[in-house]
Amino acid sequence: MTGILSTVRAHWCDIGEIASLVADPVHSSAIGAWLVPDEDQRRSVLTAVSRIWVEHALLVGDACLLDDGSAAAVWFHRYRPIPPPGSYRQRLAAASGDYLDRFRCLDRVLKAHRPTDAHNHLAFLAVPPATCRVTRASVLLARSLALMERLGLPSYAEATTLAEAALYTRHGYTARDPFALPDGTTVHPLWRRPAGHRAAPAVRLSKGRPGW
Repeated sequence: MTGILSTVRAHWCDIGEIASLVADPVHSSAIGAWLVPDEDQRRSVLTAVSRIWVEHALLVGDACLLDDGSAAAVWFHRYRPIPPPGSYRQRLAAASGDYLDRFRCLDRVLKAHRPTDAHNHLAFLAVPPATCRVTRASVLLARSLALMERLGLPSYAEATTLAEAALYTRHGYTARDPFALPDGTTVHPLWRRPAGHRAAPAVRLSKGRPGW
């Protein structure tokens, strides 16, 4: 990376770009293949579903972009349980088509394991494979966390690889008990207290997979 990237808060006009960024890494993942087995349809379906949640984040949360548009962080401010996106059932059915039941199943699993305490939820840290991916992810995470710190709430994130979880622990998150997605992918939930309220040092994760 040639120069220092800055981070900007996303606007409504950025929704399509962010939805594509979110869908890109999911497209090549095990959970992406489980959600949409048909590879020809997978990217378009994942992008359409991602768009629903990115739009909702701009109403009840925040989204941040690296200023070159290469990565995005999508947050929800969960001061209390937030309502689903408007007309969610109908919109999800239209976006997911034949795979609606799979997306509903994923929703139920994630909701069942989500903390009930007030927190900022990092729903997506979308950093597609590219040169300096680790640096881009770290810069975006650090700067969007600084924005969340102003709200004085803990933050919650979910990692699907040990390498990704290690990235979060380097930024002050601590590991919670893992759980499994419907396709068998292990999710590593992580919790980060706001500055001044930090818990014990983070659990060290070893054998992280390459990519972050």
